[in-house]
Amino acid sequence: MITTERVIAIFMICWVSSASAITLERVLQTTLEKNPAIQEAKAGLEQATGKRLVFRSIVWPRAEVGVPAGVQAGHRAGESGVKGFGIGRGWLTQTLFDMAVPPSLRRGDVEVLIAQQQLNVTVVEQLHAARLAFYAALYNRSLESIRDEQRQKLQQNVTTQKERFETGLADKSAFTSATVQADELVPQVERAHRAYREAQLKLAEAMAIDPAKSSLPEPEGELEFIPMRVDLASETVAALQRRADLKLARLFVRAANEDQRIIAADYYPAVVGSIPGEYVPVTGIHRQGSTSKTQDFIGSEIREKAAYTWRVIDNGKVGGAVLKARAAREENELTCRKLEANVSRELSRIANDLQAIDARQSSLLLDAVYRHNLAVAEWDRASGRYFQFSDDTAPNVH
Repeated sequence: MITTERVIAIFMICWVSSASAITLERVLQTTLEKNPAIQEAKAGLEQATGKRLVFRSIVWPRAEVGVPAGVQAGHRAGESGVKGFGIGRGWLTQTLFDMAVPPSLRRGDVEVLIAQQQLNVTVVEQLHAARLAFYAALYNRSLESIRDEQRQKLQQNVTTQKERFETGLADKSAFTSATVQADELVPQVERAHRAYREAQLKLAEAMAIDPAKSSLPEPEGELEFIPMRVDLASETVAALQRRADLKLARLFVRAANEDQRIIAADYYPAVVGSIPGEYVPVTGIHRQGSTSKTQDFIGSEIREKAAYTWRVIDNGKVGGAVLKARAAREENELTCRKLEANVSRELSRIANDLQAIDARQSSLLLDAVYRHNLAVAEWDRASGRYFQFSDDTAPNVH
């Protein structure tokens, strides 16, 4: 099992006690443990371990065993009758030299690293989605409460204006105006309620909760405004090092480079050593295609030999494959550079949003508080602050 640390460093929530409500920390913890997408990514890590064995198989010897048996009949000078036979055969082959060996070993290791970072990318995406859904639920629940309270006050005003109109103390326009204002809030209350239910469904999806079998999660607490100061320069440098999507993009470049090297290895000779052996329990057994006794099996034997192959004329097969692999590597490099260049712009935009919201903090409007919490969540995502499986824990995922 994996013991996880605190998933998010800063929670913008003021907690209130409730028997059935869930905290943001519990939402993130449950998402980390039960989310279907994260579970699928964990399975992908196990598959990558198997693929690494395939890449490494090029360096291991290969052994084969065969036991042909049958009945020999016919006549040859000095022989007569039918004779049964059985032969034990074995082959042991070992790659002695192949330019594809080093890149294949590295490619297998990169395959596991890619699966680890794909898991981390999925973790960040799912935790971030769960966090945004949690904030959306708090916001729309508070908004529904505010709008409903406003509607009730306006409804009381409608009652008052109606009484004043009936007693002749006010004209009908005041009563009509109060009725219109109260009616306008009804769809707003309904929209806030629907948005709250949608946020609850997203929370349930992230936490792998079946709404048909369990009640929808009730988020605990209320949104709170906590000013946040950021160091854009240092955070940009740190984000370039710790963001999982950037690590994954760099690994794709490494994988494409090793794939190109594996393909280009066909330009060079490959040397393979082999040790075939034969065990014959009887004598006088003819080899297939033999025409004289000198070619027959005369006993058990073991032979050693080495052979090499070298593609002298390519005809474009290897060259074309190398060019295709090079194009894939260059495409991955371009994607990686774009992602790295976008980090600074993204963090700068979020930092500006935080400053703009902080400048209006005296208003303490619900919408501003909600947008502040969203901006903080986006900052944590863009700066790579979400929980990630480390190299030590990833091989133990199950």
